[in-house]
Amino acid sequence: MIEVEVHNSLRAFLRSLGAGHWPHHLTMARLVARALRLGRSALIQVGVPAGINVRYRLSYLAPALIWPGPVILVATESVQQRLLKVEIPQLLGWIRTRKAIRTGDALPDADFQGLLLTSPEAWLFDRLTNQNRFGAGIPTIVDGVDDLETWTRLRLTAAIAPGNWDELMLAKPSQAKAIRNARVQLTKAVFQHPTNPYECYPIEPLEQDILKHLYEKLTGSEDAEENFSPSDGDLPDAWRIFWQRFQSDGQLVWAEIARRQGQFSLYCAPVDVASTLSGIWQQQPVVLIGGALELEAEAPIYRQRLGLGELTCVKFSADRHNELIHLYLPDGLPMPNTPQFQSALLLEIRRLLIVSTAVRGLTVLLVSDMPLKAQVAATLAAEFGSRVQVEKTCLDENGILVTGWEFWLEYQNVLPAPHLLAIASLPIPSLENPLVAGRVAYYKQQRQDWFRLYLLPETLNSLARAIAPVRETQGAIALLDSRAIHRSYGQQVLAALSPFARIDYLDLNFLSSDN
Repeated sequence: MIEVEVHNSLRAFLRSLGAGHWPHHLTMARLVARALRLGRSALIQVGVPAGINVRYRLSYLAPALIWPGPVILVATESVQQRLLKVEIPQLLGWIRTRKAIRTGDALPDADFQGLLLTSPEAWLFDRLTNQNRFGAGIPTIVDGVDDLETWTRLRLTAAIAPGNWDELMLAKPSQAKAIRNARVQLTKAVFQHPTNPYECYPIEPLEQDILKHLYEKLTGSEDAEENFSPSDGDLPDAWRIFWQRFQSDGQLVWAEIARRQGQFSLYCAPVDVASTLSGIWQQQPVVLIGGALELEAEAPIYRQRLGLGELTCVKFSADRHNELIHLYLPDGLPMPNTPQFQSALLLEIRRLLIVSTAVRGLTVLLVSDMPLKAQVAATLAAEFGSRVQVEKTCLDENGILVTGWEFWLEYQNVLPAPHLLAIASLPIPSLENPLVAGRVAYYKQQRQDWFRLYLLPETLNSLARAIAPVRETQGAIALLDSRAIHRSYGQQVLAALSPFARIDYLDLNFLSSDN
């Protein structure tokens, strides 16, 4: 069987590399080989958030190269480049397979029997639009499914940029006046929303009525409320797609503002992608590989959100000997939503920085609140000078990076692993963000537990990704959010951080390698 061949070949290859490889390689390789042989889908949590430089990828490359039939591998462009330049050449030199390796957004031909690497965007576009460029029934491995829901929602998002209004007037010159009036009305309405740090705002029902009345004039519909079926074949593609999304149920519609330019863009995307994705999983067997998708191996919430049915589910635990972190979790700090939190946070961060001076290396301070982030950076810069940088990638060896979650998750792979990562507060999505509030409202309408199904999984996933570089170096994490101790979901937060050695006090040996 292929499982035996994959096991023996990969074991011999790993022995040639020596010590230091991922401990679950052989188990995962057999699981992937079995999925290919049986044509049964599988969901594998490798416990290591997907990045560029991770070690688990040999586990699915070996069976994909040894399998005699075609295999499709879905991965981001950066991951593809890493595979093509490093892992695949290494394995080909050992396995000596004649399997063809290709990249592209479609199968080269109907008789292709090799390994095809493609991007999530190309694969989702094909599957969602039934283009059949990747055939049917071909085993497909999807790497980095932590972002699969985001990829899908981006693929399904319809956008109207400022330039699309001019395009619409050129396509409908007889309705140019109505188009200008609608644009002016929307501009006035959107810019009257109270300012928020995210510069995005939900489109309210009165603002949606402006769009509906515009389409009524453009398409000649007599009753937009009760019997609206516009003939929109002569509309520009951006507008036609936007309106198709706009009139569907379960859509989130919002505007993003560029205040300096006095312009706005419109967006429409589905809140729930499960119903859209559920049909994809029937077209071919898939092996979905993610980092820490959920605490449970069966990943019931993740599967529900992506419309996944019954499949083999496996979760690998972190290696306590090589991935253990030192966790500083002080008790008694004020809650993040109290007036006392800012001063207590600054005092605690200053203590951490003083203790960390004994060890050279990067220190990262994760602060999600934008005004607080600016205040922390200004206060620390007054004492530590140019060592303190806000969301920069060019840092001193002993630098202090103050950053939000989005910047850190995007650039952590190009930055040196920090010896200390201080987290001001848990990355619970803020209800002040209109997009988050819109999704929460949708869950409430469905009478579902919006915190358990949405906010908490997002929090735990972001937390697991953020600490991954520190786990690789067995560094230190300082979690300065008392909710991890005093809230009912705190045990799930600590489980996401495991394995760790907890300390609740600071001394000069906190960051010592001997501690």
